[in-house]
Amino acid sequence: MASLTELRYVVAVARELHFGRAAARCFVSQPTLSVGVKRLEESLGVQIFERASRSEVQVTPEGRAIIEQAERVLGEVERLEDLAHTRRDPLAAPLRVGLIHTVGPYLLPRLIGRLHELAPRMPIEITEGMTADLAEQLERGELDVVVLSLPFEAPGVMVEPVYREPFTVAVPVDHPLAEQEAVAPDQLAEHDLLLLGRGHCFRDQVLGVCPRCYDGRTFGRLQRTLEGGSLETMRMMVASGAGITVLPCASTENGEAAGTRTLVRYLPFDRDIPTRDIALASRKRFSRPQAVAVLAQSIRETLPDCCQPLPAGEGLSRG
Repeated sequence: MASLTELRYVVAVARELHFGRAAARCFVSQPTLSVGVKRLEESLGVQIFERASRSEVQVTPEGRAIIEQAERVLGEVERLEDLAHTRRDPLAAPLRVGLIHTVGPYLLPRLIGRLHELAPRMPIEITEGMTADLAEQLERGELDVVVLSLPFEAPGVMVEPVYREPFTVAVPVDHPLAEQEAVAPDQLAEHDLLLLGRGHCFRDQVLGVCPRCYDGRTFGRLQRTLEGGSLETMRMMVASGAGITVLPCASTENGEAAGTRTLVRYLPFDRDIPTRDIALASRKRFSRPQAVAVLAQSIRETLPDCCQPLPAGEGLSRG
């Protein structure tokens, strides 16, 4: 029976085509490696190498198939070891994270550094999308955890709120509302309110803030849905004077970096400030809950001042 050590020896010789270099690669003496290779050839009854000299070799046609199979076996063993190592250290493997479009660009720049400090051996594979698409990927096992806005429920999924984020109104600096200190929700229906496209949960949340906005008779002349738009598109349109919009507060800091701060004024709501709760959704049977917990901790510790972290376990639910 071939041993893993002997398989490693023949693969190293095949790659180096030199016994001395192969021995150095395997951290053994050349005689030890030569004996191991010879033993494997005899046990299989196949000559794997032709000795061109005492050190240099060539792979035989029959040996090529042996080498290819040995590489596959060693690859599977490596994956098995990685799996076992991951079970021992759940923070030592990639975490596949999905984020909705209205969260990702504003959360990630703050989050990544802290997450790397807490879990330096856990790289993050990032996917952005809409809630419905991310939920499907989570269910299929293509994502490990999804950062999304509540409400959200799905069978077999654990949902943990991590922070609460207020909404703010963005208006052009020369807009009539810019003279106010705050905006009443009903005032949104009296102006050209710019909205994200259908399918964005934030669009529905904005319309929930202003029930009158459902009534087409009160829409401003430019009231519209920006199909496939983004919060940054909305901000730029506000800066150009096309209308007003509602933004999650974390996104307003990006406005200054994007050069629109002098063109856009951000106003709070005057009462009953609307908010949204952002949560992590993961499968109940996910084998690395510690990784999700570290992600949640990193988010809570790096939020902008306008957001309120929600304590671990608050609102925890299982679908």
